[in-house]
Amino acid sequence: MRLTEARRRDRDPDRPLLVSRWHETADRHLTAQRRSLLITWISFGVTFGTVRVITHGIRGGWLPWGNISAGGEHLHHYNIGIATLAGVGLIAVRGDEHAVGHPAVAAAYGCGTALICDEFALLLDLKDVYWAKQGRISVDVSLGVLSVLGAYLTAKPFWHEIGRVTRHHIVAAAARHGSATA
Repeated sequence: MRLTEARRRDRDPDRPLLVSRWHETADRHLTAQRRSLLITWISFGVTFGTVRVITHGIRGGWLPWGNISAGGEHLHHYNIGIATLAGVGLIAVRGDEHAVGHPAVAAAYGCGTALICDEFALLLDLKDVYWAKQGRISVDVSLGVLSVLGAYLTAKPFWHEIGRVTRHHIVAAAARHGSATA
């Protein structure tokens, strides 16, 4: 959705100027498809990082809860990921245009994919090697890098414009601050 001239003039006075400029930049540079891809990659990275922290917290005993179980069987988080992707697939197959491009669907897809990727070694070997030292660091780093790289490449012009707008804002604020103190 592109910002109309009226929306630019009637910008929310409670929203900081820089945040408003970021929104304008997103409206200028992100098509609906790129916005969905960006949301997917960001949700993938956030979910992957969050799951890593939670699993380390459960194993380390510094989080107050434990693993999820059903009938005495441990439920791995890839199961939640598979269920999430099945739901996203159902939305895609149904073809509801309002839902297909919705940011929540993109976020669900990124989250579900991260939950599956985080336990990929278990799915590959059918052995619970989640805490084995072999390859864990490379897998963690690789997926983190892929997440950041995907988010960047999905919306490269947007990120460059965000950098330009932010630099301009900082320089202008510094100039105002410098002239106010002089």
